[in-house]
Amino acid sequence: MSPDVAGLPSSARVLVMANQKGGVGKTTTAINLGTALAAIGERVLIIDIDPQGNASTGLGIERKDRTFSTYDVLMGQRPLLDAIAPTAVPRLYISPSTLDLLGVELEIAGDKDRAFKLRNAIAAMAQDPAAADREPFTYVLVDCPPSFNLLTVNALAAGHSVVVPLQCEFFALEGLSQLLRTVEEVRRTLNPALTIHGVVLTMFDPRNNLAGQVVADVRAFMGDTVYETVIPRNVRVSEAPSHGKPVLLYDLKSSGSQAYLRLASEIIQRERRLRAA
Repeated sequence: MSPDVAGLPSSARVLVMANQKGGVGKTTTAINLGTALAAIGERVLIIDIDPQGNASTGLGIERKDRTFSTYDVLMGQRPLLDAIAPTAVPRLYISPSTLDLLGVELEIAGDKDRAFKLRNAIAAMAQDPAAADREPFTYVLVDCPPSFNLLTVNALAAGHSVVVPLQCEFFALEGLSQLLRTVEEVRRTLNPALTIHGVVLTMFDPRNNLAGQVVADVRAFMGDTVYETVIPRNVRVSEAPSHGKPVLLYDLKSSGSQAYLRLASEIIQRERRLRAA
């Protein structure tokens, strides 16, 4: 059996969407992977810890409707269950973000458990009496900000594995190397069980020779860690967030939607192999 993270419910797999480089499709992957997992029967929670709140907006959660947020959870003002909101996708829920998260780092900097606020909140959710009559989540996806700060540290300290979205562009491997060093540091100091679940190549344009070379280079560097599924550059994927919808609701037949369904299936298959190991 693969190692678990101390204090977390073993029934829920916590996957952290992380890349210190912005614009790589991290939030898009969180939204659409979560939707695809829910569509094939999983019960999924997305935790938005990016102050920009794009995952929340992309799932149609208006800022005025975010009564409680991930900020309240990290500050210990509300249990995680109080911050969870349903989405338009059956079996997909979100703990939304607000701009208040911009101040969290300073507000909790002096706390001894400052790196474990999210881990503790997820663990407490499993013990919350209010959760007793609810079906448990099988996947928790954490959408991180595009930087290495205390919010990202909290996500990595809480996670079982990291899913790395990587844009098919020239500096892809440079950003990947930086993230791998970060994950290794977190594993050494905070979360020995943390692993790289996989690298998902995004925004692939087959007409671009450079994109094909990036795919080859990343596969040569990371081997089987790279998912077989590649997410294409697709206008429907880009349009969907402006409508407050994941692309699977916006246009199920688009190439982007179909790619995320394949990715979800691949992740579940990889999870089964990990649990059997």
